[in-house]
Amino acid sequence: MIVHNLRIFSQNVRKNSLILNTILETQNHFDIILIQEPPWSEIQKIPCFTNCDGEPLMGTCHHPNWTAFTRSSPSTDDFPRVITYINICFSPLWFLFRKDIFDHHDVCLISFFNNCVCYYILNVYSDSSHSALKYLKDTEVNINNVLLMTGDFNIRDSLWDPSFPFHTSISDDLLMIAESFNLALSSPTNPGPTRFSDTAGESNSVIDLMFLQHGSNELDNHSILPEWHLSSDHAPLIIDIPIFEEFIQTSKLSIFPNSEQETEFIKNIISNFSKLDTSNIVDIDELDQIVNQLSVIVEQMWFKNAKKSKSSKHSKQWWLESCRNALSMYRSERSCENWKSFKLAVKNAK
Repeated sequence: MIVHNLRIFSQNVRKNSLILNTILETQNHFDIILIQEPPWSEIQKIPCFTNCDGEPLMGTCHHPNWTAFTRSSPSTDDFPRVITYINICFSPLWFLFRKDIFDHHDVCLISFFNNCVCYYILNVYSDSSHSALKYLKDTEVNINNVLLMTGDFNIRDSLWDPSFPFHTSISDDLLMIAESFNLALSSPTNPGPTRFSDTAGESNSVIDLMFLQHGSNELDNHSILPEWHLSSDHAPLIIDIPIFEEFIQTSKLSIFPNSEQETEFIKNIISNFSKLDTSNIVDIDELDQIVNQLSVIVEQMWFKNAKKSKSSKHSKQWWLESCRNALSMYRSERSCENWKSFKLAVKNAK
């Protein structure tokens, strides 16, 4: 597959594992998924000399088709609040988590190589104290080619939220940080709120933002998807970032065990092997010739019987038609009953 751009999805999932698992299972047409406030929970107990019950091993959502990049947690009180998932098909671009540049639980900097040049993508969660922005402001780095900075910045400002009449100093800090990376605020193609308040009397707001390279054609081309926010109070943002043309291997030839293709493959090989004349092997040259013929037969029969399969670490997905139907019903009506039905469909499918 020839790739000309990277499709990027960003959302605050409000620590909800069902939302994040649904994104990882259904949004495989995206190449990069940037998550703010991911869920963390106990996976299992691990042996511990000081605790006979064992110490809890904490983790977040994973999926075989996505590689997760996030900072390790030194304690249960310091879980990362940003995580980045890269589609495994894009491993040839050598994505790396750059903790050596930014080491903060609310900042996830990813680098990758394209046309022998290193590029960066920045995923940020800024809490009510704006600790991530203060960290970025106070940390001196010299990096070029930052393509995107996005996330939940928790800042209301008249510059990007027409329903909010005020300008704040923390907004100036955010714009200054973006400017230091040669980034500019992007306006969505479909302006509207990105956070939906569930508190009576509190208005919806715009606090999820994207910053793109100054002067790029992609500036002001990202979109808000309010219909995709599920039970999160944040709408996803999406953008296509162009890159230099790359060939990405997204499929492979395979023959599954105990399949009709395997039976036919073996049958074809035996039939062709039996036709070889091995009665005149009198020296090494003759032997080499027969061995080469055997190799050619195997290769020809492989290409004849093998089928293309999508590059994936698993072949059987848990996502069933019942999950898809329940999700569609919830999106159309957005009722609590529909959400419960969706959760039950997912539980039964897994």
